Amino acid sequence: MPSVDGRDPLETRLQQAQTLHRSGNLLAAEPLYEDILRAQPDQFEALHGLGLIAFQHGQAERSVALIRKAIELNPRQAAAHSNLGIILLSLHRSDEALAQYDQAIALQPDYAEALYNRGVLLHLMQRDEAALASLDKAIEVQRDFVAAHVSRGEVLVSLRRFETALESYDRAIVLDPNHADVHNHRGKALSSLQRHDEACESYGTAIRLQPDHAEVYNNRASALWQLDRYAESLAHCDHAIALKPDYAEAYTNRGNVLRDLYRFTEALRDCDKAIEINPRLAAAHANRANALRELQRYEEALDSCDVAIGLDPDQAEAHINRGNILSDLQRYEEALLSYDRSIALRPNDAALYWIKSLCLLRTARWHQGWELFEYRKRRLHPTASDGHPRPRWLGQEDLAGKTLYIYWEWGLGDTIQFCRYAAVANSLGATVIMSVQSPLRRLLTTIGRDTHIIGEHAMPAAFDYHCSMMGLPLAFRTTVTTIPNQVPYLTADPVAVAFWRKRLAGTDGMRVGLCWAGDPRHYHPAAHAIDLRRSISLARYAPLATMRGVTFVSLQKGEAAAQVATPPVGLALHDWTNELIDFADTAALVAALDLVITVDTSVAHLAGALGKPVWILDRYDACWRWLVDRDDSPWYPTARLWRQPKPGDWESVIADVVVALRDLVGRRPDRARTEASFSGT
Repeated sequence: MPSVDGRDPLETRLQQAQTLHRSGNLLAAEPLYEDILRAQPDQFEALHGLGLIAFQHGQAERSVALIRKAIELNPRQAAAHSNLGIILLSLHRSDEALAQYDQAIALQPDYAEALYNRGVLLHLMQRDEAALASLDKAIEVQRDFVAAHVSRGEVLVSLRRFETALESYDRAIVLDPNHADVHNHRGKALSSLQRHDEACESYGTAIRLQPDHAEVYNNRASALWQLDRYAESLAHCDHAIALKPDYAEAYTNRGNVLRDLYRFTEALRDCDKAIEINPRLAAAHANRANALRELQRYEEALDSCDVAIGLDPDQAEAHINRGNILSDLQRYEEALLSYDRSIALRPNDAALYWIKSLCLLRTARWHQGWELFEYRKRRLHPTASDGHPRPRWLGQEDLAGKTLYIYWEWGLGDTIQFCRYAAVANSLGATVIMSVQSPLRRLLTTIGRDTHIIGEHAMPAAFDYHCSMMGLPLAFRTTVTTIPNQVPYLTADPVAVAFWRKRLAGTDGMRVGLCWAGDPRHYHPAAHAIDLRRSISLARYAPLATMRGVTFVSLQKGEAAAQVATPPVGLALHDWTNELIDFADTAALVAALDLVITVDTSVAHLAGALGKPVWILDRYDACWRWLVDRDDSPWYPTARLWRQPKPGDWESVIADVVVALRDLVGRRPDRARTEASFSGT
């Protein structure tokens, strides 16, 4: 019976139910839909509406049944198919959900929401190219579809098309500048492009728009960490954890920051906390491995890497970490397999090839090693630049009558080690212009008359070719047996040497120089972590105090030189280092000594280049240049290596040095005999 105003009562009730439903009043809308269905069981809109309310109440299975029944009654309603797809996806029935989205789009090809939903689902199914096509179609239909632009950006990030992803996020921000999540996603794209300053700005905008967004604080912490702004990064991690105490990813990132602050035990604690919260978080296990590696707990670190890879076999970082740990454990063949796996996963990452090169060089596979070593120039923070107006020289062109510009790259010891190639270039008819660090400039003028030494920031007015200093072994196709190792290739000023010999004349027995620490390089976390393993304290030399017939002389410069004020009991140590202004001064003192005992630092290279007997105390995970399984060095014929038998074991090294030094002194009872034994050095 029609109502007084002539309208069907069921139609009126349906309109009331739909109005209440749209306003969010589910409790009032639900009984109206049920009343309609009692009167008319095949009423499509009521079935569909009641199905949506069931889903909103968390009754997904009932929702599916109701909407399927509605679709049976009217299979040409695109919205019902799209909504059913959403509900099926919530039940993890992805294939069925995709079929419903496809049906909705077949019925209504310009249905933007269905196209968007289909794209999001395809992205979840890792069918990213198809996802991108679907989202592009949704945006074509509805240009101002903010969510579609955002999801398109996410898909492009997965495809590592970061610049294009950024365009999608920028478009979304134009449409809705106050959408915090868009600024967050934009920050992630910028971070992927290594534009961390800009990423921080985007994250900052997201935080201003939504101050309680824990994920954004965590993401900004990562960008700040990349910028070496560790205190700020740590504060952001703390803020994220305060907002979300069970935030495993924030604990993982906090562990990274603490590791680079050299707080390794705390870093391990945070990684363990992340794993406690989420045992399946692969990044937490990988970062835990890094912390354990810094603590020289290598076997445990390897186990953590293996867990990370088991959880996420395609995580390149875990394979890199595993290779590094295996290399530390001197399991080089396995390390190379891990590096190869990481390269397969991330073939455009130059740093991975460079890391692999170090393992190849360490194991004397120099043909491939020097080639891959060149990737150091393509890394995020390159160590050498080829931005010069003339061609680069890598050994192909004839150097006769040409000028070769060679420029320094890394540390002082590296320059001392590789400057020897200037003489090789001279022998091929080249005039060499070599830029070196200021502390080395005066010393390196002794390298040869056809090599002109200029300052570290100078550029020659004219030259024919250029080559970075550490590219020279590749250019000259160096192998272990072809190293130009004739020493000395640097010489000390004879007048200065005579001065030091006169000062030392009043001392007894052998004159032995001691150096115990390198440059700590606090500004570079990775380099500082290595220095923590290669450097020792002066106190470690305490067993030398029992030696008789030896005079010890400090060669230590830098912050560790302050330890001379409190030497080990009984260790008499002459210290004239305040008179050593540059390496030419140090070279003169070294030349007046009989022996140098040092950790792996520039003093070791200086003594070797001067042809002075030098004993190098080497950490277990030795630098690639010292090779493996040998106690000599093809770079320096007068060098002897004393390697740790296990990580961190300096006691054994020092004990062996004491025995060898006592034996050497015993075989050289007087000064004349000592000098004769070192003739030609």
